[in-house]
Amino acid sequence: MSRLFVITFFIGLIWSGIYPKDQFTWIMEVFPAVIGFGLLAATYKRFRFTDLVYTFILIHCWILFIGGHYTYAEMPLFNWIRDTFHQTRNNYDKVGHFFQGFVPALIARELLVRLEVVKGRGWLGVIVVSLCAAISVLYEFLEWGVAVATGEAADAFLGTQGYVWDTQSDMLYATIGATVAVIFMSKSHDKAMKKLAERNNVKQ
Repeated sequence: MSRLFVITFFIGLIWSGIYPKDQFTWIMEVFPAVIGFGLLAATYKRFRFTDLVYTFILIHCWILFIGGHYTYAEMPLFNWIRDTFHQTRNNYDKVGHFFQGFVPALIARELLVRLEVVKGRGWLGVIVVSLCAAISVLYEFLEWGVAVATGEAADAFLGTQGYVWDTQSDMLYATIGATVAVIFMSKSHDKAMKKLAERNNVKQ
């Protein structure tokens, strides 16, 4: 991770933690970013991802920080979008779930390719999207468990806003995000991995 990545990450984390809308929601929303940062830092010397992947990871972290600060149901820009375009709810959470599929798809793709878990490319996209769909399902299980354990305290964290199909649509948006990543980012991702491999060979 570059110094810029680390600085930008902690700027977002610190900002999001300054008088958040709901302290419990802030903790629940930012902890995946904090855990992810710890894992990336711990494995950086053994496995360095491409700059492309680090960039999208950072964007995803900021989406989590913003959602944690305002709560997903009350993000100001999407409140304006809701009111201006006469929508029934604040849909910032759908941005979060789209990236919950998009970013893990790039991470999974890079791991599968560079570690040679998948040799051919024929099934690579299917496997990546399936993995991301499974991650989304597990996250919904986590939300369910938190809701059962904490009751009303989890309302802001869940952010359903009365939408009965919120869980299903969350998983759909994550699957769409993963599919978009595979379809539209594969060529750029392959070039980034090739560039990283060439850079590592030069250093060796």
